[in-house]
Amino acid sequence: GKLIDRVYNTYRLMHTHQTVEFVRRKSAQYGSCSQRRMSVMEALELLDQLVDESDPDVDFPNSFHAFQTAEGIRRAHPDKGRAGTPPLPALCPAGSGPGLTRPRSSPDWFHLVGLLHDLGKVLVLFGEPQWAVVGDTFPVGCKVQKSVVYGDSTFHENPDSKDPRYSTECGMYQPGCGLDNVLMSWGHD
Repeated sequence: GKLIDRVYNTYRLMHTHQTVEFVRRKSAQYGSCSQRRMSVMEALELLDQLVDESDPDVDFPNSFHAFQTAEGIRRAHPDKGRAGTPPLPALCPAGSGPGLTRPRSSPDWFHLVGLLHDLGKVLVLFGEPQWAVVGDTFPVGCKVQKSVVYGDSTFHENPDSKDPRYSTECGMYQPGCGLDNVLMSWGHD
């Protein structure tokens, strides 16, 4: 129906425009974490204005989903809120932008990730198109994997799919290079 068409179209646009160059450009644009400063609660409230066109299953406010996710993680992993859990990795190097103000050694980071996981979607409310922000992420710079949502029917207009540097299984990557070295599609994640 109409809802599935909306989801499909969002992924089609995403898969058409998410190229290696696009991801590098957006990473440079937003990588300094200096675009806008707001509290987590302000961002959560803003998210309630957004209808995610890639997600047909959420019919309640995004802030509710954020708290629901954090609470679900807390219930499933109560031990992650105790001292001795690994520290939260730095999202922005010190002094480079607003980032998180909590100390890196905070033991309750996993619950916090549940709360924060969709906050990047506020970019839609500041002018980014939905296809550039919402939806599932996938590696760019290599052949499309079978696990990519709608991947079998939506990449035919993506310029990278015709570029021999990116059309093989590993594309621009060395086998076994590790996820730290893989460029993922740009988005809220």
